[in-house]
Amino acid sequence: MISCRCVVIGYGSIGQRHARILRKLGHYVAVVSKRNINHPNLYHNIEEALKKENPDYIVIANETDKHEDTLVELERNGYNNKILVEKPLFSYASERNFNFSKLFVGYNLRQHPLIKKICEKIKDKEVIAVQAYVGQYLPNWRPEMDYTKSYSAKSDFGGGVIRDLSHELDYLQFLFGEWDSLVALGGKFSHLSIDSDDNYAIMYKTKRVPIISLQMNYLDQITQRFVIINTSEDTYKADFITNTLQINDKVYNFNMGRDTTYILQHVSILNNKSEFLCTYESGMKITKMIEAAEKSSMEKVWIINE
Repeated sequence: MISCRCVVIGYGSIGQRHARILRKLGHYVAVVSKRNINHPNLYHNIEEALKKENPDYIVIANETDKHEDTLVELERNGYNNKILVEKPLFSYASERNFNFSKLFVGYNLRQHPLIKKICEKIKDKEVIAVQAYVGQYLPNWRPEMDYTKSYSAKSDFGGGVIRDLSHELDYLQFLFGEWDSLVALGGKFSHLSIDSDDNYAIMYKTKRVPIISLQMNYLDQITQRFVIINTSEDTYKADFITNTLQINDKVYNFNMGRDTTYILQHVSILNNKSEFLCTYESGMKITKMIEAAEKSSMEKVWIINE
């Protein structure tokens, strides 16, 4: 892979992770941050970074509510090389049409060998039911910082479990297609000191699958992330914590590092291999699905995807 000039916009925990991984892959990395951080190639505004660095690749890793304005600024400054926007794409669905030719959304869980293996195994199978679950105790996410000050805790910044853990919505869409109708129940139910939602349950169907259920929360002090797929022939259970795939009574182990899916995502983008990447259009569908789930929960009705 040819070394690229990269700019990471936003230097919170996920921005730092992207910068570290890109440097590890042998790329030059500059950072845009409003803070005075200790980084050798630091800029405080996007325009200056674009002029001086002329990047091949930009990672947008600032707060979710700033993603759209950041893309507007990149477009205004004439940038049209590769872009990765951290998930979720936006806090709320946008009607704006961007003209970027290579824009992707950071749903890196698609790159997990478990997802790739499931995709291969169920390709021609009749899928009857799917159950997915993800839960992790929010105060334990980022031990180095006060969870109440994180964007996850603040709905105005695009936080909340349904956005934070929307990897599930994406990989389920990737594997089983777009939702036809859904019903959801969610909100803040715990004593966590946050103003965002901490628990969501969504049930929906697609053209391929008659019932998919998903639960996500900030509450589980036993970190869990798994999906169970029942086909007409087999049962599959993929566990993203133990990195195992169980097919009926057989268990297969996958050797995974903490950064593996992020590495694979960057390599796929930079090598123009898009099969397991999330496009802008797919990312927007997830944003609209989140809004539909919130509407369903608030109005206590089924929502039809029209």
